[in-house]
Amino acid sequence: MIKNKCILGDIGRIVTGKTPSTKNKTFWDGEIPFVSPVDLQNGKHILKTERTITETGKGSVKCCTLPPGAVCVSCIGNLGYTALTTHESVSNQQINTIIPSANYDTDFVYYLLKSLWPEFKNMEGQSTTLSILNKTQFSKIQVSVPELSIQKKIGAFLSSLDDKIELNIQINQNLEEQAKAIFKSWFVDFEPFQDGKFMDSELGPIPEGWQVGTLEEIIELHDSRRVPLSGSQREKMKKIYPYYGAASLMDYVEDYLFDGAYTLLGEDGTVVTDDGMPILQYVWGKFWVNNHAHILTGKKGHSPETLYILLKNTPIKSIVTGAVQPKISQANLKSIPIVIAPKEQILKYKELIDPLFAKVRENHDESNHLATLRDTLLPKLMSGEIDVSEVEV
Repeated sequence: MIKNKCILGDIGRIVTGKTPSTKNKTFWDGEIPFVSPVDLQNGKHILKTERTITETGKGSVKCCTLPPGAVCVSCIGNLGYTALTTHESVSNQQINTIIPSANYDTDFVYYLLKSLWPEFKNMEGQSTTLSILNKTQFSKIQVSVPELSIQKKIGAFLSSLDDKIELNIQINQNLEEQAKAIFKSWFVDFEPFQDGKFMDSELGPIPEGWQVGTLEEIIELHDSRRVPLSGSQREKMKKIYPYYGAASLMDYVEDYLFDGAYTLLGEDGTVVTDDGMPILQYVWGKFWVNNHAHILTGKKGHSPETLYILLKNTPIKSIVTGAVQPKISQANLKSIPIVIAPKEQILKYKELIDPLFAKVRENHDESNHLATLRDTLLPKLMSGEIDVSEVEV
């Protein structure tokens, strides 16, 4: 496979982002995605951004508009996060973006930038302050690129793996929505129980035989088993088991504290969504948790899965304390008022959603295997160790 050496600046036009004035409210909350580094960490494609801007906001940062298919790379702070735009977008100044020219395959350029992750991390480690890779430095990074037909084959092959991963994510989101819809039907609208008698409660009418209680009555907390690990400790460990924080998977470590299915709920830091719902993670298998997430299982018929869906439907903004560092204490968590159905009804609901969550776990595990395969093949394809010139994709 013949490869030509070039610099990133040869591959296409490079755009450094810019942030519209945050003081001008007419610039914000429009229809145009505004990309920041956090939006580059959710897969290959930027399907949604945390913030958006208006046409007026876009006009205030001229020459920074990105077309669909532009390759965004974080170049300030955590270097090397990479993703593709799916809509006309604007990015902030922490991101350099390549808009590939006609001689370069967009998917290949994305994976080429992904393959530079070790180089970006090495640059990051050389800085004692905030790591910055400016437009000039970024443009001059040297790479080797095969002819366009080979680029297309490599891009198509790796994309097939990422496409399946993204499809699994969409399926899992749909499965979770199904579980939430059943919960709402049963435990909010009481649709299966309309033929029976109802009684008044502080939370409104509920079926006769049900009761109002607190979350403490149906949960087991396992917070005492948590052990935080510093970044320096984790750096020395083999990457085997997931290490979870308040809101997400943070790392992998060589040992585990828990084995089984659990619901994690953010304790401090990022603890609620914009609409006041808790930040939750449904996890299973062998894993480690730091001290920023509550760890829950259920009782009185409740499982981690039924708890997860119940909490997905429970606003908790009123129990969050701390103006600077939001926090949900154990006491406040336990005090959340809820409607408690008879154990018989909980078990029937559990029978309905257990197959949905079994499929969620299956899809998630398959995606992990595909991601491992992709990450193993990526450097070999980019270096030419695996030759795809004679392969039909």
